[in-house]
Amino acid sequence: MPMERKRIVLFSGHYGSGKTNIAVNLAVEEKKKREKVAIADLDIVNPYFRSKDSMALFEENGIDFICSPYANSNVDIPALPQEMYAIVDKKDVFTVVDVGGDDRGALALGRLTPAILEENNYESLMVINGYRPLTRTPEDTVEVMREIEMASGIPFTGLVNNSNLGGETTAQTVLDSLAYAGEVSKLSNLPIVFTSVREDLLSELSGKIDNLFPLVLQKGAL
Repeated sequence: MPMERKRIVLFSGHYGSGKTNIAVNLAVEEKKKREKVAIADLDIVNPYFRSKDSMALFEENGIDFICSPYANSNVDIPALPQEMYAIVDKKDVFTVVDVGGDDRGALALGRLTPAILEENNYESLMVINGYRPLTRTPEDTVEVMREIEMASGIPFTGLVNNSNLGGETTAQTVLDSLAYAGEVSKLSNLPIVFTSVREDLLSELSGKIDNLFPLVLQKGAL
């Protein structure tokens, strides 16, 4: 991914899309280039893999971790604790934000939306997975996108194709998802910023897909 990232990178997507694993990997990758990196988990109701599950990795790499006290509590409260405001207050810190699944998760971002839009140094990326039950078609995926945009108040700026079948994913699985991702891009008028793949599949897909991002799968991640 040669392009320079904005200071705040927001990842949203349907439950099980894999956005949290991508957020973790991007934070670790950017820490190789930057002095100050943080990852914030706003996904207060996600029953799947959480960025909090990678605490040891963050500590090992010197990455600050910002997490709601409601994490893992299943308390659906679209409010933010005071420490979450570091996302917008600390403008010298590159911050990756795991926004949450669907529009409910995006509601928690609302308090930060005015400051994020005012600074205007952000990317809002929708992680798409054409193999998940509720986002199998481009039309359904775009519908989910619009719901998240409405809830967060922040328009998406790009897409991440993370279409996979978990442990059964092959290089062909990823190649077969390109038509789906391309149609989502066409319908939403948004670019595919990168396609994420398991690192062991990178050699098979290099030269066949632009802007590949290799993923080290965290424990419990899709």
